[in-house]
Amino acid sequence: MKDKDKTKTMFRVFRDGEVIALFPQIPASNEGYLCQSYMHIGQHGAADTGTVIRRTRLAKLEEYRPLLKELREIGYNVKIAKRCTRQDQEIRQSK
Repeated sequence: MKDKDKTKTMFRVFRDGEVIALFPQIPASNEGYLCQSYMHIGQHGAADTGTVIRRTRLAKLEEYRPLLKELREIGYNVKIAKRCTRQDQEIRQSK
């Protein structure tokens, strides 16, 4: 099923090369502190955006292309972003 709305997505890469997709506007907890994330292994999970951003770097297209393809195949309409903003947190916590 294709997502009609665009999903803000940040692609980050850990030191070991694993890429994570953060969805900073989608809550993964009742209070909205954590956001949803996605990785090849483990797939959906909760993530603390601040911690992930501190422990990773922005992924390059060649690094996140396979994960982007996977997300599109499962129905995400990805809007690629480079930053997580205060507004993202407010949107996440209002859901």
